[in-house]
Amino acid sequence: MQVSQSKKKTGVIAPKRFVQRVKKQNELFRSYMHQDAHEFLNFLLNELVDILEKESSAAKESPQSSSPEKVPNGVVHPLANGVKKEPPVTLVHKNFQGILTNETRCLRCETVTARDETFFDLSVDIEQNSSITSCLKNFSSTETLNAEDKFFCDKCCSLQEAQKRMKIKKAPQILVIHLKRFKYIEQLGRYKKLSYRVVFPMELKIGSTSDDVDTEYSLFAVVVHVGSGPNHGHYVSLVKSHNHWLFFDDENVEMVEESTLQTFFGSSHEYSGNTDHGYILFYEGLGGKS
Repeated sequence: MQVSQSKKKTGVIAPKRFVQRVKKQNELFRSYMHQDAHEFLNFLLNELVDILEKESSAAKESPQSSSPEKVPNGVVHPLANGVKKEPPVTLVHKNFQGILTNETRCLRCETVTARDETFFDLSVDIEQNSSITSCLKNFSSTETLNAEDKFFCDKCCSLQEAQKRMKIKKAPQILVIHLKRFKYIEQLGRYKKLSYRVVFPMELKIGSTSDDVDTEYSLFAVVVHVGSGPNHGHYVSLVKSHNHWLFFDDENVEMVEESTLQTFFGSSHEYSGNTDHGYILFYEGLGGKS
């Protein structure tokens, strides 16, 4: 609203009303403590879904509509008399929601149990000198469940060793990838920031089981965490607009070359002076599939 009503072609908008609303809705953001950008993104998307669904229900004058239960990676809707109530499809769902299939195969009877779940973003583990492609490959890799982690097979009616894997059933229009740069180290008794070098390409292809084809994506935004640890630091972002990359640091905005993004891949060595690392990546589907 402020942008559309502004008489100036350029300038800075102070998001005071937006921040006030965020603090009102969630007490975690009322203090001056540093907050995690990924947690904030999840809160924001879920809150938008909640608001849009309530507006849709009000428009249909449905007095029996119920609010969805908020969860970190989407929403879970309650069942009414054992019948699943289909929620309205909001702009958030259309743009950000994908579907994962969690497959578990019993190693005794070979029965495969599959469960679908929706997601707004993918949180992937990272390794030193790796790439987004390899991180996504590891995300879908097969895991063996044994010892204390055995799987209860309904057909065998007992705990059995099993193999588990996560596959993308339906890729979203906007793919959000969260790099898990903050890891709890038991020896230290605290979280540590992983400065690993993880290359993220300008173009990306993601396979899905429902279409059996690859969805092509183009990188259009990156959230960067600046700092050496999880409890302090600063966030900056890079956004592609009209085929130009813009660098945002609070009220400072400047145009940068595409090659600048390479400086945010991470550090090849643990003790590096570079503390600016890509944290959340935003890819937009190109529409074409190959």
